[in-house]
Amino acid sequence: MNKIKYYCFYLVVLVTVAFFTGCGSSKNVAYFKNSDTVDLSTSRMLYDAHIMPKDQLSITVSTTNDAAAVPFNLTVPTPYTAGRTTSTASQPMLQTYLVDNEGKINFPIIGELKVGGLTKSEAENLIRNKIQPYMSELENPIVTVRMTGYQISVIGEVARPGTFTVSREKITVLEALAQAGDLTIYGVRNNVQLIREDANGQKAIYFLNLNDANLINSPYYYLQQNDVLYVTPNKVKAQNSSVGSMTTLWFSATSILISLTSLLYNILK
Repeated sequence: MNKIKYYCFYLVVLVTVAFFTGCGSSKNVAYFKNSDTVDLSTSRMLYDAHIMPKDQLSITVSTTNDAAAVPFNLTVPTPYTAGRTTSTASQPMLQTYLVDNEGKINFPIIGELKVGGLTKSEAENLIRNKIQPYMSELENPIVTVRMTGYQISVIGEVARPGTFTVSREKITVLEALAQAGDLTIYGVRNNVQLIREDANGQKAIYFLNLNDANLINSPYYYLQQNDVLYVTPNKVKAQNSSVGSMTTLWFSATSILISLTSLLYNILK
């Protein structure tokens, strides 16, 4: 009789341990575990985004003589400003420029300008040099270029997947994940996929390891416009997804087995 009790108790313990072992997994959730051994001297360079095809650019030309800048600042007609050349009551909205597949924009007076591949400061210098001959020698125009459609996407095992607009035109992998609410407990930290398209339309996939602090020195630490981060699920999430409706059946069967074993134990004691 004692042996039967022992076997019943052993069976209950075995089923319970097997259940929790199957549902659990070793989760490597720590970021930058080797941060104390990484040389960060090569990461001192400040990142500057490059203009890509399909970017939306806002270009503003400022001069001491307002009339000299008017031909280079195209505005979007509104019901209030329509029919007026100037408006003192409100600031007109500037028209944006779409960079075509060849990296060019059509700028007033100047015509086609190749800005693809340039940084903002390089594009500003290019435009300034192009418009300078149309102004007096005393005029020193100020050109400001902004990217208005800088977006990145984060999908997969994150709390809030989606597409995010970057106002600063500079964002790191960690900042993008933070905007998406960070990885869930099911996200694989050492196999985050970065999908990127270059200026020629060539797409590539890069694999990032968030557990390795050397990511800070990686050329993929800063994201480019239209980058997509995909956080892959770990084995536990994949197994749970594949089981589907069988999960409920497993819980029911396990519960019944434990109940029967407990009942048998009480009867035989």
